[in-house]
Amino acid sequence: MNNDNVIKVTKIQKQFGSKAAVKDVSFDIKKGEIFGLLGPNGAGKTTLIRMMTTLLRQDAGEILLNGYNTLTQSRLTRQQFSVTGQTAAIDQDLTARENLIIFGKLNGLTRADARNRASELLADFDLINSADQTLATFSGGMRRRLDLAISLIGKPSILFLDEPTTGLDPRTRTQMWRAIQKLVAKGSTVLLTTQYLEEADYLADRIALIDHGQMITMGTPSELKKQVGGMQLRIEVTDLQSVPQAQTIVHDALSLPVSTNDQTLTVLIDSTKMQLVAKILNQLHDMKISINNFAIEAPSLDDVFLKMTVGKN
Repeated sequence: MNNDNVIKVTKIQKQFGSKAAVKDVSFDIKKGEIFGLLGPNGAGKTTLIRMMTTLLRQDAGEILLNGYNTLTQSRLTRQQFSVTGQTAAIDQDLTARENLIIFGKLNGLTRADARNRASELLADFDLINSADQTLATFSGGMRRRLDLAISLIGKPSILFLDEPTTGLDPRTRTQMWRAIQKLVAKGSTVLLTTQYLEEADYLADRIALIDHGQMITMGTPSELKKQVGGMQLRIEVTDLQSVPQAQTIVHDALSLPVSTNDQTLTVLIDSTKMQLVAKILNQLHDMKISINNFAIEAPSLDDVFLKMTVGKN
């Protein structure tokens, strides 16, 4: 295995009865990389992670973590990683410090080392002021940060983050993003699944998009956006009641599907349609439809996701 590749997945296959859950998937993840694994519900993400974390045996192919084979060296493989999911595996009746110390001792640390490691992690995750409060006083975001801290007790070189910020408010999600980036700066390698595409765009060095158990595409966020092609026209209408009329104007002018999200219209356009943008703005003005915002910008990861997965079901 290439020394730079901490994770190597080669031609993995998994069948459940007559259904092929994962079909010939391969990818490598380099040391210190944040690798995003994206796909619709049922795409095969969870099955892949379960195989990578030795909870499930693949039918064919090979998975290596730090050079250890998940099938033939499962015990050594499990020493290479930690997993953080959506649900905090913590004791609600104990304090944050007590939870961390217990998990430290379970990871083989002496009581003194466990206490020192707990103090380090409480500081790293901005929990030092709440360290000795019971978890009943903790917000959802604080509990999630504690869960992530617990997963790092043993200083794993590989961390699997399965939708770690689901349900968190934007401020707490941003705190989690900073915590994840800090881990990588200290040498950890992260595989991230998330339902928030802007999160993958912000955090991930590379992204693999899978659907129906197959690899659809892989690359940096910028590379994936280029695959969509063209530009995105985005118009924010002031009055919600005017959105249907504005959508009709944009659709009739471009002969392209127009997406709406509350008061915002978006449509992917290529260079041949750019000259029609002025016509659209004039028509909106003539119909007395006021707008708050208008932009022509590069496609988002949402556009990549929709173009490459929607309609393939």
